[in-house]
Amino acid sequence: MEKIITFEDFTKIDLRVGTIIEVNDFPEARNPAYQLTIDFGDLGIKKSSAQITTLYSKADLQNCQIVAVVNFPKKQIAKFMSECLVMGAVKDDDVYLLQPESKVKNGSSVN
Repeated sequence: MEKIITFEDFTKIDLRVGTIIEVNDFPEARNPAYQLTIDFGDLGIKKSSAQITTLYSKADLQNCQIVAVVNFPKKQIAKFMSECLVMGAVKDDDVYLLQPESKVKNGSSVN
């Protein structure tokens, strides 16, 4: 087990569901990645980069719902400003996106 946190620590993390509305290659990234534009409903549109090119094509990701942390500070990655962190499970160095089982409203919280 990793570091132990309190329940209060966990409640500070804002996990939301969003729909990927645009996917672009990110050739400036250190490792192969995409630039994602994600619609979080009432929270607005946010951008993120994700190293998921091994398992997902751009077509696979278009209109795909994902889970992301939306309350991290912005992070500069090359010439790109990432505004959220897309969540995934790692197996053998591949990232499998965390997704709702059924379509839900963009911006829905994950508890």
